[in-house]
Amino acid sequence: MLKPLLIEIGVEELPAIPFLQELPNIEKKWSDILEKNRLLCNFELFYTPRRLVLWHREFQVKQENSEFEHIGAPKKIAFKDGVATPAAASFATKCGISVDEISFKDFGKGEVLYYKQQIVGLEAKELLNTMVNEFVNSLSFGKSMRWGSRSDSFIRPIRFFSMMLDSEIIEGELFGVKSSNISYGHRMESYEPFSFSHVGDYFCKLDKYGVILYQDERRKRILEQLKNIETKHNVQIELDIELLDEVVAITEYPTALLGKFDEEFLELPPEVIVTSMKANQRYFAVYKNGKLANNFVVVSNALTDDFGYIISGNEKVLRPRLADAMFFYKNDIKNGLRNDGLKKLVFVEGLGTVYDKCEREVKIASYLAKKLDVKETDILEKAIMLSKADLMSEMVYEFTELQGLMGYYYSKIANNDEKISLALKEQYLPSGENSELPSTIFSSIVAMSNKIDNLMALFSVGKIPTGSKDPFALRRSALGIVRIAIEHKIDIDFKTIIEDLKINYTNLDTKLLLEFFNERLFKIFNVNPTVLKAVLSSGESNIYKVYQKVEALNPVVESDNFKDYSATFKRVANIVKDVDLNSDLNVNSSLFEQVEEKELFNNFEKIKATNFLSFDEELEALFSLKPQLDSFFEKVFVNHEDEKIKMNRKNLIAQVYLGFRNIADIKEITI
Repeated sequence: MLKPLLIEIGVEELPAIPFLQELPNIEKKWSDILEKNRLLCNFELFYTPRRLVLWHREFQVKQENSEFEHIGAPKKIAFKDGVATPAAASFATKCGISVDEISFKDFGKGEVLYYKQQIVGLEAKELLNTMVNEFVNSLSFGKSMRWGSRSDSFIRPIRFFSMMLDSEIIEGELFGVKSSNISYGHRMESYEPFSFSHVGDYFCKLDKYGVILYQDERRKRILEQLKNIETKHNVQIELDIELLDEVVAITEYPTALLGKFDEEFLELPPEVIVTSMKANQRYFAVYKNGKLANNFVVVSNALTDDFGYIISGNEKVLRPRLADAMFFYKNDIKNGLRNDGLKKLVFVEGLGTVYDKCEREVKIASYLAKKLDVKETDILEKAIMLSKADLMSEMVYEFTELQGLMGYYYSKIANNDEKISLALKEQYLPSGENSELPSTIFSSIVAMSNKIDNLMALFSVGKIPTGSKDPFALRRSALGIVRIAIEHKIDIDFKTIIEDLKINYTNLDTKLLLEFFNERLFKIFNVNPTVLKAVLSSGESNIYKVYQKVEALNPVVESDNFKDYSATFKRVANIVKDVDLNSDLNVNSSLFEQVEEKELFNNFEKIKATNFLSFDEELEALFSLKPQLDSFFEKVFVNHEDEKIKMNRKNLIAQVYLGFRNIADIKEITI
């Protein structure tokens, strides 16, 4: 029989950010518990700041009966001369039966102990309380709290709790709160609880008491109101999705309102105003004609017919925030962009100060500039020595997420070269998977110098990511280097870089760092992993060339006839597996006895003499050797009795193999 099931867990206001971080896992955790208890069904998860609701339209009131097969030791071991051994007794105990009830079954290798257990399904109401407690304890929000005299903890105190199977209250308790048919509406509607007689009544009354339970409905309401504000006031509202998620999570009945702040604060950099409004007040930024306007949008959770006092209250709260920001900004301008304070700011234990880090980055930047033929080494050094200077500013102290950006503004005010200012702004890019990249080669060198130092310095003192832990974001640094090199077609070899610069880093395990870096490449390239493995196995460590080779090889691997190609070229690899590929591999054409080896040799010589414009062209030419190779393998006996002819033939195949391996080691590819 199926009945609707409602589970409501009522709490004091959930903090939005830790809740939203766990949100993607919540449904899966409940689904796993349902499955484990043989009660799996479709359900929906709803939430407001004061409740988590699991709603099941059709829920099994009882587990299905089931069978479980117990299989034990072979009969000849469990019974000796018809007498049960300890193995039989142990099997009987595990099954909850007597030895006499044991049966036997032959699965093809002789009889074994066997017992088919009939399991009678339990009533769901006997299981639900344990299931809900297990579910709540499985939720991970980071910090948790205790309340009253309890020793257990949760993200916030639990104040009301319901498990209703249609109209029946399921007995249970969660953190000392007993299951009931009592819930609470919006606080501005009433502080008193309301009761409901069945699950349908719950939804009706919750709506009546000012709570929009469905988060998607709250989101839709907010978006519609934002659109109405844009149309009415001819403005554009910046739709920050993370902020939208947050206001959906902290409201039960949202209303979007347009507020205003003093125009004088527009003297501040737009990012400062937006960051202050978002971080401190959860306001949406408003633009007019492409420029930041002296307006904001606040999403209220109030139930009222007059929002005037709410708007004015938020305006009053915002003004001192922006006044503080203006004070910091003007103080920073007066003090100028200086880096001497960095000499007292420790970077990481064992790696000196942030000033020391900048000096290491200068060496890296100079090295890269020479490799890339960038002549502006004087302003490049200045850019890097100023790159972390804004860490000493009052503004970045208040809003750490503005580091780099404030350096850009302060550098422009100081009339530094535009390349320097832009490099300060872009030094931390890319900051995420879909983030923008530095826009110029100059900025890219500054950004890569920062990331390369992060990797080499932190690896040298053992700060190596393990598992999911990466406190210094070294994986992001590695991915950033790769993305920048690909975007700007930068011809740099990461292996050579760390080998040439390791003198500046004591105790650096270059092999470990290179392995870590190469592992990150598998996160970048959306291809068959063995394609990338084949390219890396060729010894290639030039980032952009790795990208080019993967891009050239992958379409061939995905083609319908690659299996035929693969079979031929793996045979090539097998023939030369005992050949010293570092030897001269001389091929003497006068030793050829058959036309097939002459044709293969002549065609390969033409390929070797060609200057290909791309790896695509080179691969196409190499794969065109397949007919000659197939004929060679069919007609030519490689292991000739004459050692000179034998080695001559192996050397020919080895040269072809190396021709391919210049791009990728084809034998590594599996499909």
